[in-house]
Amino acid sequence: MDLHVDQIDRVIQNAISVMEDSKVQVFEICEVARRELLTLNQELETVLRDTSETIDKVDRLERDYRLARIRLTEVSRDFVRFSEQDIKSAYEKATQLQLDLMVYREKENYLKARRDELQQRAKNVELSIERADTINLQMSVVLDYLSGDLTQVTRILESAKNRQMIGLKIILAQEDERKRIAREIHDGPAQSLANLVLRTEIAERLLDTKDLEVVRSELIDLKSQIRIGLEEIRKIIFNLRPMALDDLGLVPTLRKFVQDFEEKTRIRAVFDTSGKEKRLPSAMEAAMFRLVQEGFNNALKHAQPTFVSLEMIFLENTIQLLIEDNGVGFSMDQIEARAKSHANFGLIGMKERVELLQGKIDFDSKIGQGTQIRINVPIKAESGKELIAHGE
Repeated sequence: MDLHVDQIDRVIQNAISVMEDSKVQVFEICEVARRELLTLNQELETVLRDTSETIDKVDRLERDYRLARIRLTEVSRDFVRFSEQDIKSAYEKATQLQLDLMVYREKENYLKARRDELQQRAKNVELSIERADTINLQMSVVLDYLSGDLTQVTRILESAKNRQMIGLKIILAQEDERKRIAREIHDGPAQSLANLVLRTEIAERLLDTKDLEVVRSELIDLKSQIRIGLEEIRKIIFNLRPMALDDLGLVPTLRKFVQDFEEKTRIRAVFDTSGKEKRLPSAMEAAMFRLVQEGFNNALKHAQPTFVSLEMIFLENTIQLLIEDNGVGFSMDQIEARAKSHANFGLIGMKERVELLQGKIDFDSKIGQGTQIRINVPIKAESGKELIAHGE
């Protein structure tokens, strides 16, 4: 047994050494990419500013050119009032404005093309950084496991493989959630704030024109953008953990969730309860909410339903959830196949959550006949403690 442990130890130490070297290389690649992204963003900021100034210049030149053409028409028709020199001057001015307009239009097209190119390059670099961070994170998770006590690792390998797998999945799920939140902030509020800065600069320049109506219109639009950004931030906060869950409890939060689901998706949704309602441990309420959220999201993504229902039944020592939809349904063989391959499938994630709650989940579905998900969870203090221990 000692020889076996020594062999495992050598393999683990070699793996740790290789992965630590790889982490350094990934970090260096990530830093180079971040510096490139900084340079791209700086150049993009300059191009955006130049584009805005050029667009304003084109607008002014178009206005001046129209006026110059009108002037040229006037002097060309009235030989009595205007001399040949007047006609020549009007013609030269119109021609010069036309040339300037052509030059600035070309410049505008070039700057727009350059802007689009820089934005795409910045997006690609951001994606590369995100992938590198993901690889780094996964390597860190594995290193943490490999760097643990060897005796404990051996014992886990021999007697608790399934539990280790669930623990690792929970850690990765937490990091996936962090990435999702970062993505939502980047694509939502961060973009809105960048747009607000640009719109504020435009409004600031408009003040110089003394056109208060245009400024007022721009500020009204700016206020609307701020409201939209605030709404996006509130949605992110709600998705992290609905505040109503702590303040009001599980039932009112689920009722609000079902109402919002119906309003957002235009899919008929109902929520019913039976039995004596009671408050549950905080971690358990959060887990039950996530189960319902996952069930409804799975129906939306895969089932194409026109009706989704949720029933919550309070028994003395058990909570029952019944989620039903009238969608396209699926074959149970699909679920079993995905479970064996450990595919990232929503229903499999629900099954693992229910197992952490020491409960039971059953799926009943047939092609073309909708889906029914029945969940039974015991009301135990241990369920809440285990979820807290796993970072639920």
